[in-house]
Amino acid sequence: MKKILKILLGLMGVFVLGYSIFLLLVQPSLDRNWNKDQVLMPEAIFDKDEKTVTIKNIRNINYRSTSDFDVAYYEATYDMDTLDSVWYMVEPFAGHGAGAAHTLVSFGFADGRYLSISVEIRKEVGESFGVFRGVFRQYELMYVIADERDVIKLRSNYRQDDVFLYPVVTTKENMRTLFDSMLARANKLRVEPEFYNTLTSTCTTNIVSHVNEIVPGRVPLSFKVLMPAYSDELAYRLGLLDNSLTLPELRERYHINERALLYADDPEFSKRIRE
Repeated sequence: MKKILKILLGLMGVFVLGYSIFLLLVQPSLDRNWNKDQVLMPEAIFDKDEKTVTIKNIRNINYRSTSDFDVAYYEATYDMDTLDSVWYMVEPFAGHGAGAAHTLVSFGFADGRYLSISVEIRKEVGESFGVFRGVFRQYELMYVIADERDVIKLRSNYRQDDVFLYPVVTTKENMRTLFDSMLARANKLRVEPEFYNTLTSTCTTNIVSHVNEIVPGRVPLSFKVLMPAYSDELAYRLGLLDNSLTLPELRERYHINERALLYADDPEFSKRIRE
């Protein structure tokens, strides 16, 4: 028995040493042959008083299909004092097993504009996502800042996944802090690349980290963070979503696919999907 234990400890030591060397040798990069929709990184430039922010490289792709599209970007300035809503999107992946989903956050302003921030892998040409590859430093991390006609319509109209877009229950002060935090992280990734990790640094775990920066422990450790198709259940239980409705009623009300298809070409797409 002691001999077996020594062998197991030895193998564990070899694994730890090998993985430590792997971590030292495999480093994230800003310079790869990126997919055309992820070549440019966004940049947020705050004015001196931090009352307005100008964001460069806001992505606004025109899709004909998931593989046929024209990449476009624009620049816009936002008055931080007019930020008046935060929205949480959940996109359960059809056919990918229970719990698999993408999540993102949208910010609404009093002038009717909406801006999405989506935490994603930054794919190289020909690369696709794999759960296990995501554990072993195969993908860099990217904060995509985009128009909702890009990142939401892609999911509802072209991938044809169910999309739920929930208004978040929080204060204007917390909205501002969350927006600042996510923009700061996006700026940091422009100069300091990081790896995505399927367990510790995903779309949802990063959103949770930003929320917990505002109120430590606001979102506790839960398997529903690692299985984000259930993350709306967790947010509902924590009071981050409207508790005046049952969860099934909430999902029915904020399931936006029908409206997204109906108003696909409407200039006020963001307003229409919320009606």
